[in-house]
Amino acid sequence: MKSLGRTYLPTHTTIKGWITETPPVVSGYDYLTGLRGFLAIQSFLWVFLITFVPTAVKDSNNTSGPGYQVFLRKIVSVLFWNEGLIYSFIILLSARTICLPFLQFSSVPILASALFRRTIRFLFPVAVALAIIAVTFSQTSTAYIDSFQALIKNTSIATPLIISNAVIYFNSLFILFWTTTAYASQAGSLAFPSGTLWVLSVLYQQSYTIYMTILIIPYTRPAWRVQAWIIFIITAFWVQSWAWYSITGLLIADVIHNMDFKAKSARGIKIYRSIRIPSFIVYLILMAGGLVMQYIWTAWRPQYENYELEGHTGLYYTGGINTVYELAQPQARDDNYLIVLGFFLILETSSMLQWIFSNPVLMFLGRRSYSKFSLLAKWFMH
Repeated sequence: MKSLGRTYLPTHTTIKGWITETPPVVSGYDYLTGLRGFLAIQSFLWVFLITFVPTAVKDSNNTSGPGYQVFLRKIVSVLFWNEGLIYSFIILLSARTICLPFLQFSSVPILASALFRRTIRFLFPVAVALAIIAVTFSQTSTAYIDSFQALIKNTSIATPLIISNAVIYFNSLFILFWTTTAYASQAGSLAFPSGTLWVLSVLYQQSYTIYMTILIIPYTRPAWRVQAWIIFIITAFWVQSWAWYSITGLLIADVIHNMDFKAKSARGIKIYRSIRIPSFIVYLILMAGGLVMQYIWTAWRPQYENYELEGHTGLYYTGGINTVYELAQPQARDDNYLIVLGFFLILETSSMLQWIFSNPVLMFLGRRSYSKFSLLAKWFMH
């Protein structure tokens, strides 16, 4: 099988007369690994600044401070250390990448392998991370964090929940893989110092949305799939499900791999008869639309920022629109979606941008998640 000018063949392992496919190595998408490395840098900046310079961070509870910090929050933070944008990128990027083995090698063993390994690859790193946190805070307490918050008047970070015994540890770890609402309120995320472990719950659950959905790819026409994905995205948007982001990532992966999207995009978008406009203009408009929304709400009219959350149905409590929303919980937002979608469309069609994100430094950082825990999980599964 060929992709991006390279040839890939799945390997096989014979076990007692049975021939099973082992996971193939998916190559040719170095720029996606580099993008993950770039997000790692942004994540570090956000954690550092929300801890020590909270006024410089978008959506921080600390809104007053030195002028340079306010400037950073209103101008620079929107583009870089923006928590909502970071986790929106991570969720869509996960959906964009986890379907690649099946797209390149559409077979039952490949999909079954991914389904089975997903839990193992999540469980080991999370279990070790929570164990380290539990042991550390049970020995040192969190009083020094309270003193630090009071000293610099930081109201944007919370004191971590202490995991005081094995039962709390087990339940905190277990519920990470079962929570479907109120992600940020679960014990595992509250115990994590940055409060960001909830993202794993979304990634884990949405991965199975992707796995179930990609089953139709080998059996349907491309045009039908595009129509189905769009209907799925609109429906998920209406009910405020993270599948809105995930299926968008799957759609991008499908059109890139199976529908020659890059070449079609290079021909432009037909407006009328022979009149076409460059595709990148549309992609830039999408991205600019989200950025304009964020800048308006960050620097000019912050009181309007959450009105967009009412553009969904109140699925669990009313037959009307969503008027009761918890701002303490992560939200799938329109502005973040437009920025992420526009950026991905530009990235997938720009050889120059792909070359930039294929930088060895970014790729090294992007591979940081392939830790000894992942290697241990792979060894265990084999």
